Parts: sequence; structure tokens; C-alpha cells
Amino acid sequence: MEREPFDAVVQRCGPMVLRVCWAVAGPDLAEDAWSETFLAALRAYPELPAGSNVEAWLVTIARNKAIDQLRAQSRRPAPTERLPEPARWEERDTQLDLWDALKRLTPRQREAVALHYLAGLPYAEVARLVGGNPAAARRAGADAIASLRSMLALAKEDESR
Repeated sequence: MEREPFDAVVQRCGPMVLRVCWAVAGPDLAEDAWSETFLAALRAYPELPAGSNVEAWLVTIARNKAIDQLRAQSRRPAPTERLPEPARWEERDTQLDLWDALKRLTPRQREAVALHYLAGLPYAEVARLVGGNPAAARRAGADAIASLRSMLALAKEDESR
């Protein structure tokens, strides 16, 4: 069986990987995590065993690179001057509302959302990646979705006032 060309893998899986990076690391770090994911994958792709689940492999790398980006950001000094607020568009506001809600989830819930709902991995694979069993991963995902619905409904309610 011939291996799919790497550029085809990037085209096919790139959007999914970006969604995972965005959900784990946030909108500001997602693109860097995405780039790091595909750089690491490019180096390792020739050694990937035939028949491997490329999507799960990429999601694992993406999750790790997104976490690395968060760790690196926490080590950077924070700016002391307050920057002016950028112009805000309705779509950007919605993305920020979603990111604010995602940040309030537990790390396990956030990973369950990223891996199952955004990357499309089955709960058995989610459990393997984050630890635990499929039932716990399913519960974390369901709890996360319920929390997100509640938080986003409250945010929408606040906007309409």
C-alpha cells in the first residue's frame, strides 16, 4: 500500500488540526501550534508505520504542540502597558466568546471537545490519548458541551440587554 503524499495529508487534515490547536491553546497560539505540528509530522512521517491512523497521530502531535505553546507563553513576561482594544467584529466576538467559554472548562473537558467534536476521534481514541476509559471521555465531552451551551447562552443573554 502506497503512502499518501504528505502535502495531501496537510490539505486533508489541516483544518481539523487547526481546530484542535485552537480549542487547546486558544486563538492567539493556534497557528503557531499548527505550524509546529506539521513540522514535527513532516520529520516523522516517513517512519510512520503503514496502516497507522494518520488523523489520530496528527491530533496527538497537535495536542502536544498546543500544550507546548501554552507552556511557552506562560514563561514569557507579560506586557506592563495596556494595549488599546483592537477593532472588534461580530465574528471575532463570537470566536472570543467561545474561547472564553472553552477556557473555563477543565483541561480534560477541553481536550474531550477538541479531540472528539473538533477532530472527530471516537471516544475510545480520546481515552487512549488523554488517559482513562471511553465512558469517562464520553462523560467529559457531554459535561463540556452542556457547560458550553450554558455559558454561551448566558453570554448571548448579556449581549441582548
